Amino acid sequence: MSNNPDLTDRSAKLSVEKKMTANPDDIYIAWTKQFEQWFAAPGTLTSNVEEDGLYFFETHFENGRHPHYGRFLSLVPGKLVEQTWVTGELGAGGAETVVRVELERVSDGTNVTLTHAGFYDEDAMLGHKEAWPVVLDLLEFHLIENNV
Repeated sequence: MSNNPDLTDRSAKLSVEKKMTANPDDIYIAWTKQFEQWFAAPGTLTSNVEEDGLYFFETHFENGRHPHYGRFLSLVPGKLVEQTWVTGELGAGGAETVVRVELERVSDGTNVTLTHAGFYDEDAMLGHKEAWPVVLDLLEFHLIENNV
């Protein structure tokens, strides 16, 4: 039995690509073990980084707190993080969506491909399509700032 959510009736998805100078292992660690250092609001992250492990965190924006939670579906160090991603009305609308972060080593860094699938509607998907490049920029800034 697969632990992946059934996205059959929710086909809205997006993909974002970014080239980073950091190596894939460092990006993987930042995404899985240092999430609170660059994305989650300080003091809000609870995470069990293993397949089927659960996580919870909040982000804080001018219009309040935004809880995010889910579980890790697949973890391949230096190559892949796949997790469910559940947010409220202003995010994915409560849908159990899937975020897949693929890391491909290239001669001068890493190609990062983030795919987010399973949105209930196009509006939720479009909001995330605008947000994910900003999130990847935050990740890159964290890696550069920490000399990674």
